[in-house]
Amino acid sequence: MESINQNTYNYLDKYLIEVRAQGRYAFTAEELKNKFNLSLNALNQLLYRLKQKNEIAQIRQGFYVIIPPEYSKQRIIPPYLYIDDLMKSLDKSYYVGLLSAAALYGAAHQQPTGYTVIIQSPAQRSIDKLKILFFSKQEFLQDGIVQRKTPAGYINVSSPELTALDFFDYIHKFGINRITTVLQELSEEMKPSLLLKIAKQHPNTAAIQRLGYILDTVVSSEKLSDALWKALNERNFFPVPLSPQKAKKGETGNKWKIIQNMEIESDL
Repeated sequence: MESINQNTYNYLDKYLIEVRAQGRYAFTAEELKNKFNLSLNALNQLLYRLKQKNEIAQIRQGFYVIIPPEYSKQRIIPPYLYIDDLMKSLDKSYYVGLLSAAALYGAAHQQPTGYTVIIQSPAQRSIDKLKILFFSKQEFLQDGIVQRKTPAGYINVSSPELTALDFFDYIHKFGINRITTVLQELSEEMKPSLLLKIAKQHPNTAAIQRLGYILDTVVSSEKLSDALWKALNERNFFPVPLSPQKAKKGETGNKWKIIQNMEIESDL
């Protein structure tokens, strides 16, 4: 086995301090290999030693994060400290969305069970051990993506308005009752003008109908539902069931053409 001298260990420790001094928590194996001109075997030895000392953690193959003392008990750091670097290493457009985005805006009644990241297709396998959940979609609505500051720089996050519409793109993952509970809190952060702008670009007409119906009949936000009504009237739309998971029978006696095939039960 290739031996590594003490100088290399010292240089590596200095390198990790440099990375942290730049405000970063993450690095790649490729960076280390190039920096120290190491063989693959020597690189693996160094990384193994750091992992054993709980100074770093491996997120996925070739991508590592530094664990500062305040996170030593958890042996990992929160995803918002490295998600931007991880996505850059994967060369993927992304934004933090759904329940993880809603929680950032104070809609925390429905606690996320994982860290939800929307990426552009093709799909990416979720990182189960860290509960990082990847949802893929074809079109990114840039007007609905904002940058949010973290101790490690900026991350991309869906605006409250895009977050609300996104829930209905993944309705089968959450269900109407859960989404309604989030919307009752999230709606306080939503702006009618931005909701109209994003809804006009949103390809999923049924999502606009369902969101409009809930904002109108349950949340009772006239300004927000009016904004969606304007967007909806610029396209053709047809009856859709409130819940696609249930039987598609029921009354449609509402302007949104929503088939009321269930009773909404919010947790609030």
